[in-house]
Order: sequence, then structure tokens, then C-alpha cells
Amino acid sequence: MTNATTTEIDQKTSLYDITNLGKMKDLGTHAPEAMKAFVAFDRAALAPGAIPGKYKELMALAVAFTTQCPYCIELHANKAREYGASDPEIAESVLVTAALRAGGAITHGTHAI
Repeated sequence: MTNATTTEIDQKTSLYDITNLGKMKDLGTHAPEAMKAFVAFDRAALAPGAIPGKYKELMALAVAFTTQCPYCIELHANKAREYGASDPEIAESVLVTAALRAGGAITHGTHAI
């Protein structure tokens, strides 16, 4: 077993440091038109419409569980709560996500039989 250096530990623990999102402005600096388009699309997609904001955030949260993005989980959990989502609603979104992921394994598993 090898000992990890402090630098290796810092790199591993800071990979999903929420403050890294501050670097998104660098994307805007280097690709301004694409970043503007992304931000506008993101806002429009998540804005309340035919589907209320709370439900859109619960949907986003379920997708974040699937993609396993810690940034998205934190941001969309907080936004869902701002819209009034309860812990039971968030828990159900976790279990819907788990069921769909398991269902995918089951249905794709039929290809092996």
C-alpha cells in the first residue's frame, strides 16, 4: 500500500469543490457565444411552465442522481427545496431514479440470455 501525497489528497478532495463552479466564467471568456446560449437554454428549460418549477427541479435532481454529478445534486436539491419540495418528495425521486436504473439493467440483461 502506498501513501498518498498531500497534493494527491488535495486533488481528490477538491475535484467536486462547489467553488470550482466559479470557473464557469472562464468558459464564458473562452467561448462566449456558446456559454451564453447554454445559460439561456438552461434557464428556459428549468423555468416554470406547463410543468411547475418544483417538479422540474425534482426531475433535474433525478437526472443528477443518474449522472452522479455532485454539483447538480447540490444545486438542484437546494432549488427544489426553494420551490417547496419536501424530504419525502426528494426521497421518492431517489427511489424513482434507482428503479429506472435497475430497470435498465434488467431490460438490457435480456440481451445476455
